[in-house]
Amino acid sequence: DPADIPSDVDKVVIGNALSRGNPAVEHVLNRNLPYTSGPQWLGETLLQDAWVLAVAGTHGKTSTSAMLAWILECAGMAPGFLIGGVPRNFGLSARGGDTPFFVVEADEYDTAFFDKRSKFVHYRPRTLILNNLEYDHADIFPDLAAIQRQFHHLVRTVPGEGLILTAGGESNLDEVLEMGCWTPVERIGSDEGWTARKCTDDGSRFDLLWKGKLQGTVTWDLLGDHNVANALAAIGAARHAGVTPALAIEALAGFQSVKRRMEIRGEASGITVYDDFAHHPTAILTTLEGLRRKVGKARIHAVLEPRSNTMRMGVHRNALAESFGQADRIYLYQPANLGWDPASVLEPVKDRAVVYEEIGAIIRDLVTETRPGDQILIMSNGAFGGIHDRLLDALGKKEEKIINAKRR
Repeated sequence: DPADIPSDVDKVVIGNALSRGNPAVEHVLNRNLPYTSGPQWLGETLLQDAWVLAVAGTHGKTSTSAMLAWILECAGMAPGFLIGGVPRNFGLSARGGDTPFFVVEADEYDTAFFDKRSKFVHYRPRTLILNNLEYDHADIFPDLAAIQRQFHHLVRTVPGEGLILTAGGESNLDEVLEMGCWTPVERIGSDEGWTARKCTDDGSRFDLLWKGKLQGTVTWDLLGDHNVANALAAIGAARHAGVTPALAIEALAGFQSVKRRMEIRGEASGITVYDDFAHHPTAILTTLEGLRRKVGKARIHAVLEPRSNTMRMGVHRNALAESFGQADRIYLYQPANLGWDPASVLEPVKDRAVVYEEIGAIIRDLVTETRPGDQILIMSNGAFGGIHDRLLDALGKKEEKIINAKRR
């Protein structure tokens, strides 16, 4: 509201959720008040004299940033951080820190209505992780090449005495670096850089190797090949800041992940309910594969809300059915503004899939169809109508009825 902006304000920070036509934005422009974007403010104030460790990529930014911040914390480096989630080890998503080290989740989404560059060009990292790169954010990027161009803008800001860690075998990232790179590069998943040798199929224990030489063994609570790759990147970035691999391994043993990343929300009637942020076919696929390795042959019920702009536009719809390969049952919520027909998209898996227009109907069928030992994985990048607590409450009532019936 314009009334919330005093006339003698020093500067107005405008987030990218606000567009022209917003009353507060129009007030700022009409009164010629000084304004900036969130990323630019961050870069010019908190990060100006910091050793910035940035994590970019389509997938894994939040988890990798949280791992890296925790490793630095355990090394006594008291880093600042800004993460797009809540790391459980810290209980908050951002802090200023007590040292020059600052970990930032480097998002490629645009900066503001007046600055269409990606947010991350403002951060000027000394250490940069490039996890992966796929086409996403179809609401602002016309194609993959447009995203690659923004990633190269980021690469251009990394100093020659800095370090870029990038995933080996990622052709989309290789093309970015081929546009020009003036910084040393370490490869993740390459024999010339950081690799992992899994000791367990689910990734809960793996050997860490640097250029083929064993550095130690990570034993932790996380699962899945994607998290192993995230850990390699975090360990490599921490090493650049002065943390030994041995200390990083010790830190990851106590890492508690991030809320909404395979977070167990509760258990009722012998059924476990998970919450995950996955909203892209690749993320759905890797999340389900990680859960499958954890639970073995237990039945997995996958529930998806296609909420992101890209998903609502149907850009990835052709890859959606295949991403559910490890799910025994699929429950797809169809919001009113969905721009494609989910029934036709799920035709290849129609024997396992049902489309719903009401969240209450999903809860009803889950309560009816699940049995003790089943796993329910709920995936959305939003609140999903509070489905998690509503479902756990309904499952709890089901369990209560069973117990009362036995007593009779």
